[in-house]
Amino acid sequence: MNRNQVLPQVELSAEPSALKRVDFCAPQSYKGAGFLSISDLPRVAEEVSVINPTDGFSWSVATHFENSPGSEPHQILELGLKGRLHLVCLRCLQDCAVDLDEKRRFILVLTDAEADDYSIEDEEQEPLVVSQHFNLLEAIEDEVLLSLPLIPKHPDGFCEPHASTFGDGADEDAEVERENPFNILKNMKKN
Repeated sequence: MNRNQVLPQVELSAEPSALKRVDFCAPQSYKGAGFLSISDLPRVAEEVSVINPTDGFSWSVATHFENSPGSEPHQILELGLKGRLHLVCLRCLQDCAVDLDEKRRFILVLTDAEADDYSIEDEEQEPLVVSQHFNLLEAIEDEVLLSLPLIPKHPDGFCEPHASTFGDGADEDAEVERENPFNILKNMKKN
């Protein structure tokens, strides 16, 4: 490829179905933006506690070629995600709005071997194996899932711990006499 060659830029469609087959192997760059509702992301939909009509993610994608000393230019993909979804707060067990605002940078590679050889010390960008029929919608969904908090919870002071999780402090259970689980063994010994 001629290093001075001007490559065409293709505008990506905002339609989720169009994002399922993007040819990142073609000598061109891409740019696009749109909005994905939770229903467009089935694996994310499995994680949410409730789906509000306004929940979802605005996404933006831009690719460009960067020169690398001693080799062909590498294609770089920059992905931006911003949106909201609702998860269960693990403190109070109520719905909790979670806002995400992520920016990711990937170097596009053609094989798993190239990805394996990529330096893991570069924290600014990760290798992403692409093809002529790359599913960009799935990659966006992967990034949403990776961005979810491990322990979703409201901000401090917003909610109280759920009583069934930590006990409600009442001694009602202390007054109720519980059946001894070893009584059955005692009865078996008598027989």
